[in-house]
Amino acid sequence: MDEMLKAVCVVSANDCAVALAEHLAGSEEAFVERMNRQAAELGMNDTTFKNACGLPVEGHVTSAYDIALMSRELMLRHPDIRRYTTVWMDTLRDGASSLVNTNKLVRFYDGTTGLKTGSTNAAGYCISATAERDGMELIAVILKGKTSPERFADAQTLLNYGFASYALKTVIPDEPLPPVPVTLGTQATVQPVLGEENQLLLEKAKTGELSQSVTLESSVQAPVAVGDRLGTLTVTFGEEVLVELPLLAGVLAGFLVALFVQVLGVAAAVLVLLKGEAGTVLLDVFRRAVLLAVSLQDVGSLGTGMDAAAQFHFLFRAQQRDLADLLEVVLHRVIQQLIH
Repeated sequence: MDEMLKAVCVVSANDCAVALAEHLAGSEEAFVERMNRQAAELGMNDTTFKNACGLPVEGHVTSAYDIALMSRELMLRHPDIRRYTTVWMDTLRDGASSLVNTNKLVRFYDGTTGLKTGSTNAAGYCISATAERDGMELIAVILKGKTSPERFADAQTLLNYGFASYALKTVIPDEPLPPVPVTLGTQATVQPVLGEENQLLLEKAKTGELSQSVTLESSVQAPVAVGDRLGTLTVTFGEEVLVELPLLAGVLAGFLVALFVQVLGVAAAVLVLLKGEAGTVLLDVFRRAVLLAVSLQDVGSLGTGMDAAAQFHFLFRAQQRDLADLLEVVLHRVIQQLIH
């Protein structure tokens, strides 16, 4: 199975594509039915599959947009596919057969992650090219290329344009979000947090001049479940609204601090067995964990979608560094006693 997947991804092995289809669905026809159901679920409205390998058949059609949808689903839901799509040269059958990737961008374009080439007399030279730089992955689809070098050049042009013109911006609240009062609840308040989808694709010209506004419920009625919507964080560029992100009910800070304490206790026991550089590194991890644990009193939840730097930012704004340093000293002394 592994070698068949490699052959399909690296050298467009049509026989392997058919064999895999038969293995998974019992027959190529049954597999094609699955392909068409999945295409419909993805919104690939211009696509009809007639076989598993893409060879010309009457009625076997698609579009550049649909291929981009399919490519995105593959890369997001099955990231391990990159183990095959980034291979430049390899072998099969213990070296009996050699493979060289049909996607030349793997060798010559920085950040290439895939994805797949194809060519027929009817469709010309085609490629769905994917590349990642600075955490942003782009897809460029070329159909009906006149030559193989032309499709690679056109894909590079599209990818270069995307990387030069756009960037990902992680949205973080400018100020700590205040808790929302809970009516008739077992706890007086609930902490709003950003959801996980807090990255914004922007033209680079707009990334430095964004404004935020926050609207929150004045109060909420119990019961309140984690993930319930409490408000909205709106990001604007001038008068243009770029995105409205939901603010959700988060996990209680006290629970997470307790969880940190338990984790630190287990880690301290492990540290007894580690000395020298390993012990020093783990001690630094402890220090960072303590800082984050204290910062949660302000941030409210690890489920904010914020990275560590953002959480430290809130910690410093809340002026809780002194407490964090104190906890670090206590922890350091305890660990040193355990070691010696």
